[in-house]
Amino acid sequence: MILKSFEGIYRNGRVELNEIPSNMSDETPVIVTFLKSEQIDLRSRGISEEQAAYLRASLATFAEDWDSNEMGIYDNYDANKAQLPSR
Repeated sequence: MILKSFEGIYRNGRVELNEIPSNMSDETPVIVTFLKSEQIDLRSRGISEEQAAYLRASLATFAEDWDSNEMGIYDNYDANKAQLPSR
């Protein structure tokens, strides 16, 4: 089996391909995988693009600390806290 990938978009119950595949006959079986966009709808959250840029710049200073290995303890804070001896 030979697999070929083509980009497209799902619209009105149909998949529209960005290009027509060559050497494919009608009735060729396909597998469709939906890709979820990682874009955030800022407008629905009441944030303008300018505000989002300001927030990203303001919070960038915390990124190094936030992503450090030591901060991993907060990934499951309640369970980690429960393992500490009682005072």
